Amino acid sequence: MDWLDASTENCPVQRTLDVVGEKWTLLILRDAVNGVRRFADFHRHVGLSEAVLSDRLRKLVAAGVLRAVPYREPGSRSRNEYRLTRKGWDLWPVLMALSQWGEAYALGAEGPVLDVRHTACDAPVRVVVACSADHTALAPQDVTARLGPGARPRT
Repeated sequence: MDWLDASTENCPVQRTLDVVGEKWTLLILRDAVNGVRRFADFHRHVGLSEAVLSDRLRKLVAAGVLRAVPYREPGSRSRNEYRLTRKGWDLWPVLMALSQWGEAYALGAEGPVLDVRHTACDAPVRVVVACSADHTALAPQDVTARLGPGARPRT
């Protein structure tokens, strides 16, 4: 069986996109990574409707990407802050890769909004693909993709 004969129902890319593969969801995650926690702040900064924001936050909490943490301002009703879980933080390299691609191919003349640097040495941060034997900066021609144990024939 080769790739075209394999079902994509169990594809990790497809399953990931089922959770985060929508523009507003990625922008909510971008803001959460950068410290945004409250509904009103997401609403103001991302610029989507309250209904869409509520739906996306609910889905991210249900998927375990965000957790809702109650807070209460004096004299106000209880509300939730939304914080990334470990599962949510594991999407950080994906967001960094999208940003890196955007800086290379979709950046306006004014430059990037954020300048992400390594705290210890102040060098710019970049995403690279590495193997588990610590060979870094692999290119597509350096890897071989084989069907894995979850591969099933297309029906």
